[in-house]
Amino acid sequence: MEPADFEALPEEDKHRMSTMIDHLQVRDSLKMYNSLVEKCFCHCVESFRRKSLDKQEETCVKWCAEKYLNHSMRVSMRFAELNQSAPTPD
Repeated sequence: MEPADFEALPEEDKHRMSTMIDHLQVRDSLKMYNSLVEKCFCHCVESFRRKSLDKQEETCVKWCAEKYLNHSMRVSMRFAELNQSAPTPD
């Protein structure tokens, strides 16, 4: 949908579409967060010896989360670049 098409919609439909987009963005953010937690936990936490993580596990989780978030940001930026350079249908 082109931006001009969106502007031509009735206000009720614009609101409904905006709400749907917001919902999808929240859902995708939660999926990414849950995936990050699961991957980093499975990769870094080796046992349940105590209530808190030991220093090695904590360092691993921080590194893993940072790497995952940086990767996600780079992928998002690349998609945005590709989207901007894509030809627009007439």
